[in-house]
Amino acid sequence: MNVKQAVPFFGVSNMETSLRFYLDGLGFEMKNKWIDEGKLRWCWLEIGDAALMLQEFRLEGKLGVGVSINFVCEDALKIYREITARGIAAKRPFVGNGMWVTEVADPDGYKLFFESKTDVPEDTVLP
Repeated sequence: MNVKQAVPFFGVSNMETSLRFYLDGLGFEMKNKWIDEGKLRWCWLEIGDAALMLQEFRLEGKLGVGVSINFVCEDALKIYREITARGIAAKRPFVGNGMWVTEVADPDGYKLFFESKTDVPEDTVLP
């Protein structure tokens, strides 16, 4: 197959706010960027084998509505603990469809789900 990866591209309302969330809060790393007239206009971020792109847009209306990304992980509970320790508000993990799931929303409302397989019974909520 020629297709190797799908990379979400998020329009963001404030690049600095979004970078604090993704880099400092979630632990992504910036791998590529475009600077125009001294301002960061676009970037490629990675965490593990997953990636996404951000670009600041001046759009009317609400960004992020109806958009979500599900990251399949080795240990979603570890990610939950790491990101909440960095001050990110994440929903308490629960088991759904045989996976631990935790959810965060970025500054523009894009929903990010971190999931990992488990044998724990359905509907269990992390204490």
